[in-house]
Amino acid sequence: MHNSHDPRVLPMRDGINPSCVVLPSVGEGNLLDFFAQRLPAVSRDEWLRRMRRGEVVDEFGEPASPERAFAPGVRFYYYRELERETEIPFHAEILFQDEHLLVADKPHFLPVVPTGRFLQQTLLVRLKRETGLQELSPVHRIDRDTAGLVLFSVQRSSRGAYQALFRDRAVDKEYEAVARHRADLTFPREHLSRMQECPEQFFRMQEVPGDPNSRTQMEIIEEQGGFARYLLKPVTGKRHQLRVHMAALGLPLMGDGFYPVVNDPQEGDWSNPLQLLARRLEFTDPVTGRQRRFESTRRLRALDDFA
Repeated sequence: MHNSHDPRVLPMRDGINPSCVVLPSVGEGNLLDFFAQRLPAVSRDEWLRRMRRGEVVDEFGEPASPERAFAPGVRFYYYRELERETEIPFHAEILFQDEHLLVADKPHFLPVVPTGRFLQQTLLVRLKRETGLQELSPVHRIDRDTAGLVLFSVQRSSRGAYQALFRDRAVDKEYEAVARHRADLTFPREHLSRMQECPEQFFRMQEVPGDPNSRTQMEIIEEQGGFARYLLKPVTGKRHQLRVHMAALGLPLMGDGFYPVVNDPQEGDWSNPLQLLARRLEFTDPVTGRQRRFESTRRLRALDDFA
């Protein structure tokens, strides 16, 4: 399953590009049977309603009737929907936009792309609705819990060039974080470790023995009352890298609901955001050759809030 960006089949609706499912080479029965079995998160009755409203369409633009016979290899397009979604009451700002690039300054709690229980309440879908840009796509990710800069490709033709910047580590990235201060640790320092997914909790990462595959440069910006503001520069880009590295030093980030232990807040509790900010991105633009430097306008909490 993947997203289609062909507006001739189904247009973008409310910032959502249609999703695509391809019928396998072998099958029988009718389309309603197939959709109900293959995509059971949507009830059979709801698939029936969507087909009758013309919201399931084949690759030729023909609406799919529920009785239509199984057709091997044909692509069908439909809109993903969620019945209930928690409204996220924080909004991103667009800091920069040209024909190739869009830079957004994301609030805490807002996911970058649709996942599980978030669809409309995601940065990508909100930006598509705001700008009307059908081909908008993030070229890197930051966690839902992290605030700050996210870079988007505006058109598919130049997307690969911007993705390559991150893949080739050609972007200078700076994060800011708040955690406790430990007088027994020397800064600046570099933290290297081997990270992998936790087998029993797939949404968390962990450090394991072996050759390092993650690297972060760390320094202290200021220190007060047993807490410090840290400048973190990830050299590699593993999932949750900064959170895991700081927790491994006995310095879990303030407001972290995953590290060192899972203590995820209740849905709708916005009172204790993760104190991690994607503060600066700098790189040579692969399309224009210009030097680009973007800075977040957001701020983490003051140290004396924690003392």
